[in-house]
Amino acid sequence: MIRLWSSLKAYVLINTKLGSEHEITEALRSVKEITAVYSIYGVYDLVARVEAETMDKVKEIVFNKIRSLDQVKSTITLITYGESINRD
Repeated sequence: MIRLWSSLKAYVLINTKLGSEHEITEALRSVKEITAVYSIYGVYDLVARVEAETMDKVKEIVFNKIRSLDQVKSTITLITYGESINRD
């Protein structure tokens, strides 16, 4: 099997219960596959960047590490398929 990238990247939009953004961010800090969490304005409150080797691992992180938190109301997961611009 030919791999086109070293890891999958997903962005998870997280809708939280009012005022729980900091608590959720701290809970996600210990998950090594979550490489960044940002507070955002709009319908969603946080966005988390997940990097994992497989789709199954992304699914595991979203369901078992993010959605399982009591203060998380809903999520939407956006899977990337490549990088058009990367200035890092």
